[in-house]
Amino acid sequence: MGVEDKRSADPHFVSEAIVEKPLDYDSESSGAAPQNGTLKRQLKNRHIAMISIGGVIGTGLFLGSGSALAKGGPIGLLLGYLTVGTVCFSVMISLGEMIAYLPLPGGHIKLAERFVDPAFSFTMGWNYWYNWTIILPAELSAAAVLINFWNKSVNNAVWITMCLAVVVGINLFGAGAYGEAEFIFASIKVITIVALIIMGIVLDLGGGPNHDRLGFRYWKNPGPFVQFDGIGGAKGQFLGWVAVLTQSAFSFIGTEIVAIAAGEAKNPRRNLPKAIKRVYIRILLFYIGGVTVIGLLVPSNNPDLNLNTSNAAGSPFVIAIKTAGISGLPSVINAALLTSAWSAASSDLYTSSRALYGLALSGNAPKIFTKVTRNGLPIVSLLFCAMFAVLAYMSVSSGAGTVFNWFVNMTSIAGLMTWFGICVTYVRFYHGFKAQGFDRKTLPYAHFLQPYAAYWAIFWCLLICFFSGWAVFLKGHWATDTFVTNYLPFALFPILYVGAKFWFRTPMVKYEDMDFISGLKEIEADTYDEPPPRNALERFWGWLM
Repeated sequence: MGVEDKRSADPHFVSEAIVEKPLDYDSESSGAAPQNGTLKRQLKNRHIAMISIGGVIGTGLFLGSGSALAKGGPIGLLLGYLTVGTVCFSVMISLGEMIAYLPLPGGHIKLAERFVDPAFSFTMGWNYWYNWTIILPAELSAAAVLINFWNKSVNNAVWITMCLAVVVGINLFGAGAYGEAEFIFASIKVITIVALIIMGIVLDLGGGPNHDRLGFRYWKNPGPFVQFDGIGGAKGQFLGWVAVLTQSAFSFIGTEIVAIAAGEAKNPRRNLPKAIKRVYIRILLFYIGGVTVIGLLVPSNNPDLNLNTSNAAGSPFVIAIKTAGISGLPSVINAALLTSAWSAASSDLYTSSRALYGLALSGNAPKIFTKVTRNGLPIVSLLFCAMFAVLAYMSVSSGAGTVFNWFVNMTSIAGLMTWFGICVTYVRFYHGFKAQGFDRKTLPYAHFLQPYAAYWAIFWCLLICFFSGWAVFLKGHWATDTFVTNYLPFALFPILYVGAKFWFRTPMVKYEDMDFISGLKEIEADTYDEPPPRNALERFWGWLM
């Protein structure tokens, strides 16, 4: 019986395929002796779960939501986050189908090579590497400025050096240590945001020291929307909502990190779908719940919402706490923000180093970056990416705040283009899987909204990127730095692809030639499962995850 006949006769052919080409990782549970020079699966279910949460919660929610409220008002803020939340969900279910089926080292970068073409993989890889390499110094700078909330007498270079040493140290201990650290950091963030939401509801209902029941007061005055730059009518309100989209997109960027971690995850076919399936719960609870509470607690015309410095004083939660007359909590919130920035910096270094490793595996970066230690650490890639952290020392200068905003703009657009690339890859994956006669019911994870969700995300990613810097085209609003930092990453993606296409001179992979088989044997051999909880705390976290 031929291959095509077997595919049509047996819908489970995918899971029973005999594999010729192995994946580039060690499967500790397969019984085979571990090989040197490859990644090792060290991330457990709880690590993957908390990494997927940690990518969703960050300074974008704690701090950036305040400036978004000032631009769009409470309804504009909520609608902006709802819109981008649907895009984020669409990206994650698209990524989830592919990465749960083929959890390759390099994540979506390697998948793009299989299902689109080498040029697209090249573009996706270098765009993703650039995204996480550039944001690393920005997060370190933010951590230093957050410490200034308590002590401004010490030079920021001291705090940057301290934070950088911890971040590099965590990553040098390997994926297992990174997973444990992220588990702790993400736990702090989850507890913090849940506590803030509960406290916000209590304050809104008049449970604070001043017993002022707010209700929907600020939805009426100053109003549900903000007129952008004084432009009246529906046009000004619409432009205010558009201004929220870019900032809210920055808040969501990072959820796809679970794809990069997939190459080092234990039992990926079981653990990755579990993490992906619960993304919508986290979006609804943490983001939509969070911004709804923010819109109830703080008026959009509060002057403290315009962040001049990146510290907790501008957080809408802190503004609400101060207004309600609660003392002492701002320092607690600032400490939570600090762990968030520290966690993000650690994730930035982990992700950029694995992206560079994936590029090297595909032949799109020097082979030296594939060098891995005996315990599965891509040491050369890690140290090379860590070198870019020295850009954080620019925060010692007086213009650090401006430079930080440049980094934020550039990484936000690059992140959206990564989402765009993931969904394009998925559309190719979907149609290729169907063309070769495979049954989607055999996938470890499949969603009924596909492929329409992927098309939805493609549309919004391009639209948000295209209008990200639209304000500079208004009369009297031209700003060269804003134009460059918003549109350079957007233009760089097609330039990289066209250049790579010209260099590789390879055609797009045909649907009938796509490789859905290689590597499945090793994936199915990994049957690691979490040990049962040993105490009440572990049982609670198991339930939560």
